[in-house]
Amino acid sequence: MRQLGQLEAVIMDLVWAYGRPVPVRQVLEDLRRDRRIAYTTVMTVMDNLYRKGFLTREMVARAYRYQPAKTREQHHAAVMEKVLADSSDRAATLLHFLEQMQPDEVVRLREALEQRPASGKSSDS
Repeated sequence: MRQLGQLEAVIMDLVWAYGRPVPVRQVLEDLRRDRRIAYTTVMTVMDNLYRKGFLTREMVARAYRYQPAKTREQHHAAVMEKVLADSSDRAATLLHFLEQMQPDEVVRLREALEQRPASGKSSDS
């Protein structure tokens, strides 16, 4: 799994927040609230995100509309899996992660583990 660059992460956050397919122009308008940025820059970054598999797109009236290929949660789970895969000791890495969790997060994790399918894989993986 490739890491997201700074502008890529900002754009992905926006696209996840929209909850619907969006054209480059919409993303550009929202980005321009906080920074000066060119249309071509946003278009290039969104095209790169599409090529990397983070976005899907569909041509609508001569312009692409983009949407996330995965939910934010699916993306973060994939990032966590990559971190674990790169670890020389998965169990130790998980334990260190758990030590950093708040007690209420540990309770939610335990509840999620109790509801986990027997195969260990969710049906939407």
